[in-house]
Amino acid sequence: MAKKRTKKSGGTWKKFLIVFLLILVGLGGFSGWQFYSMIYRPNVGFTEGDKFFYIPTGSTFQQLSNSLVEQNIIRNQGSFEWVSDQKKYKDNVKPGRYLLHNGMSNNELVNLLRSGEQEPLMITFNNVRFKEDLAGKVGKVIEADSTEIINLLNSNEFVSKYGFNTTTFLTLFLPNTYEFWWNTSADQFVERMAAEYKSFWTAERKEKAKNLGLTQSEVSVLASIIQKETNKADEKPTVAGVYYNRLKKGMLLQADPTLVYANRDFDARRVLNKHKLIDSPYNTYKYKGLPPGPICLPSIQSIDAVLNVKSHNYLYFCAKADGSGYHSFASTYSEHLKNAREFQRELNRRKVYK
Repeated sequence: MAKKRTKKSGGTWKKFLIVFLLILVGLGGFSGWQFYSMIYRPNVGFTEGDKFFYIPTGSTFQQLSNSLVEQNIIRNQGSFEWVSDQKKYKDNVKPGRYLLHNGMSNNELVNLLRSGEQEPLMITFNNVRFKEDLAGKVGKVIEADSTEIINLLNSNEFVSKYGFNTTTFLTLFLPNTYEFWWNTSADQFVERMAAEYKSFWTAERKEKAKNLGLTQSEVSVLASIIQKETNKADEKPTVAGVYYNRLKKGMLLQADPTLVYANRDFDARRVLNKHKLIDSPYNTYKYKGLPPGPICLPSIQSIDAVLNVKSHNYLYFCAKADGSGYHSFASTYSEHLKNAREFQRELNRRKVYK
């Protein structure tokens, strides 16, 4: 009898041990699946296929994590934070603009953000008249806002480091398309533009400016006038030649675009005598020489038109009456008046009075 009870008791123990081991294996498998899911299963989900996520400079990890939730980018915040902790990302937040893909796992998301591999963006600026215009265009694209940028552009101490004053500083910026990181500061933006400026002003271009008796800023100021006078590339060196001839002779430039700029009357299609009355250093009908600063950001094409100014004897030019956008050039005032009257008759015919 005792032997049978012992055998039965031993069998029960074995069964209990097997069940216990199976439970442990099951719990281990379940825990393993949970860990696997938190790390490798998709946790990024939004309606569109790709989405940019911005991490401002100085952001804490918690701010970043909360932002992912607020923007409905991640489904489970706890798992993201756990994986971030395991991969030591919480103390290694890098600001920037990151391209996220729908269906990313926590592992993929943390690896991307931890790597700092941002998506660059392109900045294009042209048709800029004032520093505020430039600051506004750039401030809409990079992290630095327009106020930060304009404060630098208006800082005498800051611009003097680059060899400019606040009036000529706009000539540092060459209209083009540039690649930037989103988290670019105002200082970094100007520093990059200064590098582009330095690269543009090659020894050859500097020598051409020197031969003309103009500084680099003066070349750009004159180019800004050319920019507003004509959009015909083949005509720009000829127009530049007219103004260069007038400068050498000490004549008033009498450039209509400078009057438009001085009066801030940018809708004017016809410059009138009233425009010439304004007392402004940009009124080239009143003051000799170049205006103190550019009236717009001149294109590289316009700058090169000045540097490669066409040699001729013209002192005057007037828009052609045929509407082609080209100009009639004259060496004498009487010849110029003839061209001007023809153009004015055409404006009157078209009822363009202002």
